[in-house]
Amino acid sequence: MNANFKKTILIDLDGVLNTYTGKFDEKVIPPIKEGAFEFIKNLSNNYKVKIFTTRNRLFASEWIINNKLKEYVDDVTNIKEPSFLLIDDRCINFNGNYEKLQNDIDNFQVWYKQEYT
Repeated sequence: MNANFKKTILIDLDGVLNTYTGKFDEKVIPPIKEGAFEFIKNLSNNYKVKIFTTRNRLFASEWIINNKLKEYVDDVTNIKEPSFLLIDDRCINFNGNYEKLQNDIDNFQVWYKQEYT
């Protein structure tokens, strides 16, 4: 394998990298979330980082440039491309057990709506 090869990680924009809390506006991408810049910068040392979003690709690319992430992000896509990992705020990890999966689906809450006790 090529020594320069990096595995790809797809990272969702809304709710992961920005302060999105469920109120979608196609004309406004919320501000970058605290810690996201450092996270992407560090991740890019070992992985090819692609932003995965349903937003307009050019608009999302502008957000990346405005937040000084351009040198750390390889691309913006709305296609689930082959990747090592997908990081999203609306995902459930399938562990091979459909009963647990059904329970996880029925009780799912996005992280910013969860109640912590």
